[in-house]
Amino acid sequence: MSEILALGLFASTILVVLLGFPIAFSLAGISLIFAFIGNVLGQFDFSLFTALVSRYSYQMINETFVAVPLFIFMGVMLEKSRIAENLLQTMGQLFGSLRGGLGFSVVIVGALLAASTGIVGATVVTMGLLSLPAMLKAKYDPKLATGIICASGTLGQIIPPSTVLIFMADFIQTANSTAQANKGNLTPEPVSVGDLFVGAIIPGFLLVAFYMLWVLYKSVFHPDSAPALIVTKEERKNLPRQVIKAIIPPLLLIIAVLGSIIMGFATPTESASVGAIGAVLLAILKRQFSWSMLRQTTRQTLKISSMVFVILLGASVFSLVFRGLQGEVIVEDFLSALPGGKYGAIFAVMLLMFLLGFFLDTFEIIFIVVPITAPILLAFDGVSPVWLGVIMAVNLQTSFLTPPFGFSLFYLRGVAPKSVMTSDIYRGIIPFVSLQVIAIIFLVAFPELTTWLPDIVYREEYIAPEFDPSRDIMFPGDELLNDNLIPDF
Repeated sequence: MSEILALGLFASTILVVLLGFPIAFSLAGISLIFAFIGNVLGQFDFSLFTALVSRYSYQMINETFVAVPLFIFMGVMLEKSRIAENLLQTMGQLFGSLRGGLGFSVVIVGALLAASTGIVGATVVTMGLLSLPAMLKAKYDPKLATGIICASGTLGQIIPPSTVLIFMADFIQTANSTAQANKGNLTPEPVSVGDLFVGAIIPGFLLVAFYMLWVLYKSVFHPDSAPALIVTKEERKNLPRQVIKAIIPPLLLIIAVLGSIIMGFATPTESASVGAIGAVLLAILKRQFSWSMLRQTTRQTLKISSMVFVILLGASVFSLVFRGLQGEVIVEDFLSALPGGKYGAIFAVMLLMFLLGFFLDTFEIIFIVVPITAPILLAFDGVSPVWLGVIMAVNLQTSFLTPPFGFSLFYLRGVAPKSVMTSDIYRGIIPFVSLQVIAIIFLVAFPELTTWLPDIVYREEYIAPEFDPSRDIMFPGDELLNDNLIPDF
């Protein structure tokens, strides 16, 4: 009976979200309803809810989560200071005289903005407003133009600093500790936000390379879809100075933020504060800063951060009730019984996340699926937590691109001219979703693409500490769920 309730909880939550109800309240509300039904049927113990207070307290005092609003603030401030606008105009002039040059410039700017802002919606809207009219005027195929903008705008999901990777690191760390404790290893190597940031660098730029190769293919074999622009002599004359002025500021910010993490000078939270202050300084230097802008930036940061963390609180209720109904046992039995061992289990989870991306937001998928499946996948021998976290993040990036509810598609549709059909946007994104699937296959076939750099940066100097139970996290009520030292969130 408890297994039926657990499956019903999962299916009902997805259905209610698809009907348009807010995800945070749907997660908590549906979970409470099934908890009540389970209690009436003798399948759920209400005393499990005593663990929620401690879990919420942990989430509020978790220093890593402080980086989330700081990185959001940095991204919003840079967006309002017109960094993206200057980059797009300058890179368009730099590459525009080549066939496919505008496409190349959009991909490059998307990567630079991803590494300096990480705000997908703002990036897609900005590039849609500035680049799409220029590409259409240059007779670009609308499908290619919209596909490039949507795909490049979502690079902020995987290229650090990424809020997705911050939450993913926290869940993966908890899941890895649980999986290792079940195997008798009480001193596993820690998995930090820095590990996932560094591990995602090569995969992120692998996607950039794939996108540029596709633009190159279209410009060579379908030249009419990506023609060259005419750049005047006056524009060429001033181009070197414009390139320096447009690229140097965001590059310095990227070096300050990511460089401080990689070199070990600062934690992700500390580097996020550096990024926030750096974004304000850049706005001041560009003479774009005002108290009105600061007020708008802080309000938008508050809205985005509140949305994410309220979803996290609702997901904690869902996770607790799902586990209390023995849903985790169902998932573990199912994945363990699949043919192909760990690869069969990983494929099933990745397929589930990919399909959910058609309907749910990235954070919603992380908070629902990762706490349930990651401990099971990490229990298999040879599964690296960094590798698993990164391939999940790359897979989740497709949730912003896949119809019918890909948010990047909605963002672009909102600013695209009426001459661009919605069908053009949907058809244009298909090659880029396919490229992301190919990238995932590469990462599965060559896991060193995600683990090599973190091993060099962090692991060579790691020495496992002696086990001390007093240092391990234990929340009241968790012993009612299972005997694991560290619970899922």
